Amino acid sequence: MKKQFMGAIMALSVLALGTSAVNAGDYPDRPISVMVSYGAGGATDFQARIVTMMAGGDDFLTQPIVIINKPGAGGRVGWNWFASEAENDGYSLAAYNIPHFVAQSIEGGVKYSADSFEPIANWGADPAVVVVGKDSEYNTIEELVAFANENPGKLTLSGAGLYVGHHIAALQLEKATGAKMAYIPTKGGGAAAMKAVIAGDVIAGINNLSDAYRAREAGNVKILAVADIARNEQFLPDVPTLMEAGIDVDNSSVNFRGLMVPKGTPDDVIAMLAEKVPAMFASARVKKQMDAGGSPLKIMTREEVQKMWADREVYLTELLAGLK
Repeated sequence: MKKQFMGAIMALSVLALGTSAVNAGDYPDRPISVMVSYGAGGATDFQARIVTMMAGGDDFLTQPIVIINKPGAGGRVGWNWFASEAENDGYSLAAYNIPHFVAQSIEGGVKYSADSFEPIANWGADPAVVVVGKDSEYNTIEELVAFANENPGKLTLSGAGLYVGHHIAALQLEKATGAKMAYIPTKGGGAAAMKAVIAGDVIAGINNLSDAYRAREAGNVKILAVADIARNEQFLPDVPTLMEAGIDVDNSSVNFRGLMVPKGTPDDVIAMLAEKVPAMFASARVKKQMDAGGSPLKIMTREEVQKMWADREVYLTELLAGLK
């Protein structure tokens, strides 16, 4: 009888604690999922699979990570689900993309904001680039912009969605050149946007450096310019920035990627992830695979990401107001 009574007390205690019953001493004891808001094959999916491949190692999380894709509406489908339905027990993580989800929350019509999530660590920073098909008549960004100025509304540009980095770069490009362009958000993220360029469904596209690098290596596209404040000397030393071409487009569209958990995840679990995940990202095997795929690494700790999120929210609020 006494044992039954004590067992009942313990059970009630666990129920009262809820998710806080999960603690870093027991966690994790089963595989962890990472939700990616974009389709398989795009830059976020491709990189998420690389940077989490060491998760099961004894020095890292000791459990494997499984990628779950929930694409749609430029990331809104996945992040809406993550903010409103994902369990906050430490076993449901998601990839974040900045400026994407911050810009979308500023524009409204979504269930999330930066306050819906807790960042864990950042793995990369992927600039936007302007691409055309391998057989395109345009070989420089100046030639492409000249066409846009001479033919208002006829320059079609594919991108991964609305108010993602690609769209922000397109808005900046349009404002800086004074040319009217037709930005076409595609379903399926960056992979679908790149396919539209390769297939000739659009005249040009704005995509991630990493996607474009792989497509160029395969002989499918030409990369005309980078939307950043400096050339990428590691992967695209031959490609000028838009600023070099006299087009005032800065690094506002650079795509920061990392991992986050839902608000309410136990503090000790967050602390454990914040310690182990940056070390996982820094693994030599991860770096080798990221380098091979033309994927820039930028590892940031939880505290650094918290500051980056806050700074970007202030900056994007002002930027988007000026682009309307």
